Amino acid sequence: FRLYVLVTSFRPLKAYQFRLGFCRFCTVKYDSSVAELDNMYVHLTNVSVQKHGGEYNSLHGGKLSVQNLRLHLESTRGKQVTEKLFDQISWLIIHSLKAIAPVIATDRHCFECYGYDIIIDNKLKPWLIEVNASPSLTSTTANDRILKHKLLDNIFNIVVPPSGIPDVRWNKIPSPQALGDFELLIDEDLVHLSENGENNTASTGKGKSRNV
Repeated sequence: FRLYVLVTSFRPLKAYQFRLGFCRFCTVKYDSSVAELDNMYVHLTNVSVQKHGGEYNSLHGGKLSVQNLRLHLESTRGKQVTEKLFDQISWLIIHSLKAIAPVIATDRHCFECYGYDIIIDNKLKPWLIEVNASPSLTSTTANDRILKHKLLDNIFNIVVPPSGIPDVRWNKIPSPQALGDFELLIDEDLVHLSENGENNTASTGKGKSRNV
């Protein structure tokens, strides 16, 4: 998985997840045998590697949208199992941000878009590989270019108010129209204002609560 997360504040933590991420696949079926240990086409999904393989398709670039992967998993593994996977991914993202929040310099006039690389094992368990600050926005396919354009457009709609002059209200409460394909992942301001008074529940863009 390559997922994009926009953080507009670390203290209090406020982050949004982009729904239009993508998944990369190898052109050769995975094989854990020692004989294939040095075969990069089996183990590395990077386009810079896979494009030299004989099975590489330049039209889709070995990529599948997160939405299409989710539909595939729902049809083959079931809706409940798929929802559990994506909830676990959100859990990984939230807790990785919480882990670094104390050491990140915070300024309400600043923001950062992170590129999350997550791998899924055969039991549909997500593993966080790395988090990229200022991830690459170059495109390798037409769909990739559309995705990156939407990503940038949505980011600017969230962080830049219509008037062009930031204020406290805009910083805290972007309009639903401004979110585009982003959804609220966590907002600690809303946690503190929650009716139950607990500090372990974050409001999400889906209108539900998630224990974090």
